[in-house]
Amino acid sequence: MKKFIRILGLVLTLFTLTVVVSACGSKPLSQRNVLKTDQQDKTITWGVKADTRLFGLLDTKDGQIKGFEVDLAKALTKQMLGKDAKAKFIQVTSSTRMPMLKNGNIDAIIATMTNTPERRKQVAFSNTYFYAGQSLLVKKGSSIKNVKDLNRQKGTVLGVVGSDSVENVAKVAPNAKVLQLTDYAQAMTALKSGQGQALTTDNGILYGMSVQNPGYEVTGGTFVSEPYGIAMDKNQTPFKNSVNQALTALRENGEYAKLLHKWFHNVKGFDYEEAAKE
Repeated sequence: MKKFIRILGLVLTLFTLTVVVSACGSKPLSQRNVLKTDQQDKTITWGVKADTRLFGLLDTKDGQIKGFEVDLAKALTKQMLGKDAKAKFIQVTSSTRMPMLKNGNIDAIIATMTNTPERRKQVAFSNTYFYAGQSLLVKKGSSIKNVKDLNRQKGTVLGVVGSDSVENVAKVAPNAKVLQLTDYAQAMTALKSGQGQALTTDNGILYGMSVQNPGYEVTGGTFVSEPYGIAMDKNQTPFKNSVNQALTALRENGEYAKLLHKWFHNVKGFDYEEAAKE
């Protein structure tokens, strides 16, 4: 019996040591130095969308996510870490991007994320890299010409879970009904099937949808300013400073303007000056 107790005690001791060692080797994101780790690995892991044309969309032909934000993240990575550095991409949605950042699955979010006071309580943002404005996408010929029409007709507006667009509509068009979908692809399908009279989000995203769906158009101007920023953990100040320095450098050397032209030059109604203002 005594021998059994001694063996049991030894097993418990070894188990405890294993747990302690494991715990020591796994620090929460807030205690890591993301910039230092990325410099050592020559890699930055970005959270990007894969359902948003022009910004981040999965190409089914080669399985790669492509868009303005993807190219910008690649350029930022090389500017921050050197020409041989690599950008790694992990798909996020409006509802998963914050949890994935907090869990340390990604180093930063570059996914049409608006810098808002509420979000700044949870994360830090880079300087604005794209100025968007919330608008409406409707079928051509629709009686909905602006958000006032949506409110007056008590129409149904479609949005995406995790986006602040739905909350904004509730403020400016309180009479409108809201239907939230998981992603923009589902929201567009719902609009086509008549489940709503309009789809709302940032005009940059809506422009991408209108390019893909010629029978639909962006209407009504913008009714809320939506400045996009790169989101990071609030405790990663060195990483944030490096991102901002790289973003400034890309603006100054003309790379930013080239990427903006690459993705938006054929978008009807797109305002370069408004989107790229500093």
